[in-house]
Amino acid sequence: MKKDSKLKLSLRSKRGLTGYLFISPFIIGFILFFLYPFIQSVIFSLNKLEITQSGFVLEYVGLENFREAVLVHPNFVRILIEGILGMINDIPLILIFSFFIANLLNQEFRGRFLARTIFFLPVILTAKIIYNLEQGSYIQQALNIQQVSNIGGIISTRALQSFLYSLKFPYNFVNYIGYAINRLPDIINSSAIPVLIFLAALQSIPNSIYEAAYIEGATKWESFWKITFPLISSFILVNIVYIFVDAFTTPQNRIVALLKEEAWGGAGYGVSTAMAWIYFLAIAALLGLIVGIISRYIYQQQH
Repeated sequence: MKKDSKLKLSLRSKRGLTGYLFISPFIIGFILFFLYPFIQSVIFSLNKLEITQSGFVLEYVGLENFREAVLVHPNFVRILIEGILGMINDIPLILIFSFFIANLLNQEFRGRFLARTIFFLPVILTAKIIYNLEQGSYIQQALNIQQVSNIGGIISTRALQSFLYSLKFPYNFVNYIGYAINRLPDIINSSAIPVLIFLAALQSIPNSIYEAAYIEGATKWESFWKITFPLISSFILVNIVYIFVDAFTTPQNRIVALLKEEAWGGAGYGVSTAMAWIYFLAIAALLGLIVGIISRYIYQQQH
């Protein structure tokens, strides 16, 4: 009797199809809602756009908009470089803080659900409607009062730096510690999703692995470096990508604000679109470099 010749998929192929199934909503959404604006932005970046009563008129200028953005505009390149360097400084701080909090929230204690909710609040507070409310004068006045009250915190930071200098710590290390303290509110605000990702990673590690290590005489420190860190290393890469994308698309980003200003009241919509493409390509290149380097050192499970 002839065997059924239906297509049989390997386990790896089934996992691949499952992955494509999960990302299919994004692919469909991109094709339906973002592909046309994506192509249109390329066209706008190569043209000079003039608004008319019937719509807009395009005048082809080639790469002139890109030349003006890079060589003529007084602030774009400086703000772009400062934004990239600032994010490179923030990534280690956000990762360390997120992993530390995720380890705490992974422990068994009363009120754990409430604690997790509190650390997720920054996601809610940075929603668009809340962000718009924060622009109101009454909120701004409260923030100004809070800034005045934080003067003592700045003095404490300087005192801590002076103490570390007296202990002969490296100059750059002490400055980075001071930078981390001053950036603490922003770091907490940016750590909500990374905390959840790390928490999911920690809970995905089977307890049987730790039990076997304990029986073999492994210490907590050895279990961390031999079990925990390798198994969550891929999630570190996920968090780095998320932190980059989140930081470079947030409304508080100076480059995003600059693009809006130039589009409606500055160099024009064509130059603004060219700036956006330069911005996009810079982020893509930097992310590609980071992913390419880190992916060589992360642990990948063999199926």
